[in-house]
Amino acid sequence: MNIAVFSLTENGRQLSARTADVLCSEHKVSRYCFHKHTDDNSAVFWNMGSMVGRLFERSDAFIFVCACGIAVRAVAPLLGTKADDPAVIVMDDSGNFVIPVLSGHIGGANRLAEIIAEALGSTAVITTATDTGGRFSPDSFAVANGLIITDLTAAKEIASDVLDDKKIGFFSEYDHGGLPDELTEFGVCRSGIYVGDSKDIKPFDVTLQLIPKNIVLGIGCKRGSSSEVIGSTVREILAEAGIDIARIREAATIELKADEAGLLEFCGSIDVPLRFCTAEELMSIKGDFEASDFVLETTGADNVCERSAVFCSGGKLVLHKRAREGVTVAAAEIPVYLDFERKVL
Repeated sequence: MNIAVFSLTENGRQLSARTADVLCSEHKVSRYCFHKHTDDNSAVFWNMGSMVGRLFERSDAFIFVCACGIAVRAVAPLLGTKADDPAVIVMDDSGNFVIPVLSGHIGGANRLAEIIAEALGSTAVITTATDTGGRFSPDSFAVANGLIITDLTAAKEIASDVLDDKKIGFFSEYDHGGLPDELTEFGVCRSGIYVGDSKDIKPFDVTLQLIPKNIVLGIGCKRGSSSEVIGSTVREILAEAGIDIARIREAATIELKADEAGLLEFCGSIDVPLRFCTAEELMSIKGDFEASDFVLETTGADNVCERSAVFCSGGKLVLHKRAREGVTVAAAEIPVYLDFERKVL
């Protein structure tokens, strides 16, 4: 996560430094201190609202060491939807309380607050109803397991049913651990969760579909292919195969393409990391791949897109090689195991 920590006072500055130390081993943490109380390891600001505005689009979480009202006013003009807003956490100047105020489930603010509080000896003040009652949260479950929430209204309705002690149905195309008490795979339920990518399966009157974000896109292209050509080709092929582009977790190709500007630009435009594989790594994968003598002679691997997808996913192909406009595309699915005990962060 990209985390921005803001402080206003001297106590706040010291607390922001301790907070950054807690989080920096697993996250990218940047500190921003009011100009009267700063240090060499922080950036300086004079106007908090302006600085937050500059950072908002590229930050996954904001931690404010200040009054709640100041933090709320800083982020309020920038807020969008529950699915897109970053986590927002407020800490008091003395470090007694860590309060998630926005995006507790989807953004991970609740779990982040718990981690900070445990490390600093503070109290995490969790206010979301499912958490305070120790109940199942569809939002938290989805985010922790890398699942795309397709319908926030359905998710809210299921959370409401949980709080009303109604049984929630569960149907999954993937292996999973034991269900929490609120869920059942048996009987008739009004509302429930379906984990899978079929648009035709709706087992319940209110069905929340959760789709795994577990596709590795194997890709190759002729030298000099533009980002626009690569992007339009990938989208067209995925649409034909019935694969939502939002499911892509990673793209993969051969290391010879490490300087391919169009490929790098395309992956950046969909916010997907691009992983590079050696020819030896690709040829080490066993399987039935569409081999090309020309590609083997040129790259050292007889197939780039299929082999890179399988190599980086550790799974199986769900889309075999398709070629168009000088672009080759394949896709493989990362194995999924649903763990109801897994935490968001």
